[in-house]
Amino acid sequence: MDITTHHARIIGPVSYRVGTGHMQKIPIGPCLVERIGERSIDIIWGTDGQRSVALPVEEIEAAQDHGHLVLLD
Repeated sequence: MDITTHHARIIGPVSYRVGTGHMQKIPIGPCLVERIGERSIDIIWGTDGQRSVALPVEEIEAAQDHGHLVLLD
């Protein structure tokens, strides 16, 4: 499996659904973006990278198009 990792920054609302079905927002700030496979991208955040969520590629592309997620490298 080929994994590509980028440094990025969340600068606007990027939401994800937690196990209970409620929506949460990834906090504004630095993160890592890892593409795993063709349809899934992991967003990793937290001071020690302790939080993460896998989102469909389409949601990440929409966040980039709206300026809510910026790749830094």
